[in-house]
Formats: sequence, structure tokens, C-alpha cells
Amino acid sequence: MEGGNSPNLQLQQLPLATAAVSVQPHTDSFSYKENLIGALLAIFGHLVISIALNLQKYSHIRLAGSKDPRAYFKTKTWWCGLFLLVLGELGVFSSYAFAPLSLIVPLSAVSVIASAIIGIIFIKEKWKPKDFLRRYVLSFVGCGLAIVGTYLLITFGPNSHEKMTGENITRHLVSWPFLLYMLVEIIMFCLLLYFYKEKNANYIVVILLLVALLGSMTVVTVKAVAGMIVVSIQGNLQLDYPIFYIMLVCMIATAVFQATFLAQASQLYDSSQIASIGYILSTTVAITAGATFYLDFTGEDVLHICMFALGCLIAFLGVFLITRNRKKSVPFEPYISMDAMPGMQNMHDKGIAVQPDLKASFSYGALENNDNMPEIYTPATLPIVQEQHGSKGVSAPPYRVLEHSKKE
Repeated sequence: MEGGNSPNLQLQQLPLATAAVSVQPHTDSFSYKENLIGALLAIFGHLVISIALNLQKYSHIRLAGSKDPRAYFKTKTWWCGLFLLVLGELGVFSSYAFAPLSLIVPLSAVSVIASAIIGIIFIKEKWKPKDFLRRYVLSFVGCGLAIVGTYLLITFGPNSHEKMTGENITRHLVSWPFLLYMLVEIIMFCLLLYFYKEKNANYIVVILLLVALLGSMTVVTVKAVAGMIVVSIQGNLQLDYPIFYIMLVCMIATAVFQATFLAQASQLYDSSQIASIGYILSTTVAITAGATFYLDFTGEDVLHICMFALGCLIAFLGVFLITRNRKKSVPFEPYISMDAMPGMQNMHDKGIAVQPDLKASFSYGALENNDNMPEIYTPATLPIVQEQHGSKGVSAPPYRVLEHSKKE
């Protein structure tokens, strides 16, 4: 009986072994194809988003510098930027359904590269070749490093793929590595929020760490929602699973709170600092979340992991150099300088604010108009001319006030 059963057992196991061998190469080639599709969608999306934001900013600045009474949302340029912004966001959103989360997140450096190139192309001033190279050498080096880092990320990115079904997402959600990660993240978030709100720790690292922790949950939920939608389009309906709507609500909530903290950071710090530090922190935390939730690096060899980490570091350095070279916005001060009056402190003396500081520099979506300022804040004229009177019998004021008419 044993001799008769063993051939049958061997015959039954042969098809399974051959099937496993034949399916594995096809799965690898298809997964690399999915990686390439997801990376191209992410690069396209970030590039279009950068163009869209610059178009909308250009629309705001052009209206602010002209006498056009129209609102910004009535201009064609602003609507064109909004259309491109939605198109770019859809591209980035769909990229999460094809490639691993740890590969898509670092590719946001493309938007920084595109913004630097657009800023150099649309320069209004004329520069000599030597001055131009001296002024923008860091931008060119940063763009080169960011491009090299992006190439390494795409080449050595993780290659783990699974269908985003409701069962798989639920299994990942209740796995002990992710539960431990969530516990650590919640504790860190509560501590940072306590120091930020109660102890007034308005440091840029504290605020952007709050943004990064929320952003890690945003990208985790975005990949789940996008993956379940793609699987549903392919014929396997996933929208009837409760986990889909849980992930959708978490995605919207974390994105809203993330935007709130970013708005608070933009009021306290320069945009270049927010871009560089925020990119480094958000990318690091998001990759950690993706490796914990979706197990992106499971089965990867040490060489690929090291080269991927090297690509991240090179991209970090490139973004830092690009943002470091940006001109810091100087707030417009519609006041006279107090330096001309002896014995008077000016607004920059030892950090003492003698006069209020109006922040009228152009910032995206938050332009300030000073046309309706009260008259008490209008520029004043100082006694600047001193006259010498030869007659001793005639008493005259030592200063003469010059009346200046405002030029239109």
C-alpha cells in the first residue's frame, strides 16, 4: 500500500512545484513593471503639482501688483493652476496603488527640483554668467544630487507587492509590529503636542515632527484606499468592506490636521526651512510606517536596502542644498527708518520692536493688502534739515519740517 501510494503523492506534488517555479519569475517581472508605473505616476504628479502652485502664485502676485479689481478665482491662470493641481494629486494618489509606499514617499523631492528649475527659468533680473553661477551653484548641485538620489530610489526600491483587499489590510492593521509602532507613535505625538501647546515649544523640529507623524498615517491610509479602489475597478469589489471607510476617514482627518500644523509652521519659519526639514522628517517617518504596516522590505537583500538608504540620504542632501539657496523673504516695512534720529532705538536694535512689523511679503494663498490701513500707520515725515541762523535776536526753531506731497 505504501509503495502504491508514493507514486500518486509524487504525481500530485509535481504540478504544485512546477506551478510555483513558473509563477515566481512572472510575478517578479510584473512587480518591477508596477514599480516603474507607480514611480512614473508619482514623478508626473509632483511635477504637475509644482507647476500648478507656481501658476497660482503667479496669479496672486500679478493681481496684487496691478489695479485689476477682479478676485483671484476669476482669473484663467488661477483656474488653470487648480486644474493642474487636481491632476497632479490624482497622479500621486494613483501611484500608491502600484508601487510600495517606501518607494513613492521619497519621490516628493521631484517637486522641490521642479520648483528650483522653474524659479531659475522665470528670473526677472539679468545676471552676468559669473554672478549667475555663484548665486545658483548650490541649486545646480542640489538638483543633481536629488536626481541621483531619485534614480537610486527607483532602481533599488522595495519590490514587495500584494493585492490591497479588505482581508489583507485588516490583517496588517491588527499585526503586532504595527500595533507596537502605533503605540510608540501615539506616545510621541502626545508628548510633542503637550510641549507645543502647554510649554510653548514652538521649535520647527517639534512642529514638523507632528506633521510627519500625522503624514505617516496619511500615506498608509492613502495606499490602502487607492489600492482597494484599483482592485475594485479590476472586478473584485472591495468597497463593501468597513475597513475601506475607516481608512478613508483617517486619511481625511490626518490630512486636515497635517495642513493645520503646516500653516502654523509657515507663520513662524521660512518656507525653505519647512521644505527641507519637513521633507527629511516626513520621508523618514513615512518609510518607517510603510516598512511596519505593509512590510515593504520583507525578502529584500542587504545590498538593495543599503543602496535604497543611500539614495534617501543623497536626496535629503540635494533638497537641503536647493532650499538653502533660496532667497529669504524680507518683510515689507512701510515705515521710516529711526536711524536718522539720534538717541532713538530702531526696530532692529537688540530685538526691541519699536514699531509693528507688517508681513506683507507675497506668500501663496495668504496675500496681505495694506490699502485699508488706518492713517496712524502711514509713513511720516521727519525733520531732516537743520538751518543755521545768523541773527541772534530772532528766535527760530532749530529744525525746519519739509512738507512732502505723496507721489501717485
